Amino acid sequence: MERFITITLVSRGVSARAKMLDQEAPRTAAAVWDTLPHSAQVYHGKYARNEIYTLVPALTPEPLGLENSTITPIPGDVCYFSFSATELSNPGYGYREGEGGETATDIVDLAVFYGRNNLLINGDVGWVPGNVFASITEGLEEFAAACQDIWMSGATGETLRFDKA
Repeated sequence: MERFITITLVSRGVSARAKMLDQEAPRTAAAVWDTLPHSAQVYHGKYARNEIYTLVPALTPEPLGLENSTITPIPGDVCYFSFSATELSNPGYGYREGEGGETATDIVDLAVFYGRNNLLINGDVGWVPGNVFASITEGLEEFAAACQDIWMSGATGETLRFDKA
């Protein structure tokens, strides 16, 4: 049976529906699904280009590893990344105190790609492959417009929420 999630930019009142890719990324899809809902401050990608994301605590006690991974996500891809807190502690990332990497706990980045020409490379660590665990099937155009507004107007006060549909 197909499973879907709803991805929402709360303050902007915009949602998209995404199909879980259970066949392609079974471990990642299960880890995300089993821990829903997730809701936290949204950020706009600095290096990847057309990406918004939120940071949440580790979803599993052990790393999931790569599956259905990419370094060139396409519009509608929903990706999972796992980082140690120290990987995100560089002040260049722009996180405020309590965001990014002040603890030893692993951090999960749940990201939505809304436009073309994305390349997942980071100046500090190099290539950063992400697990594509869902794909937006409804509402991408309106969601992409709201993401572009985050880029141009700012992310302050905006929440990115992931729920079971």
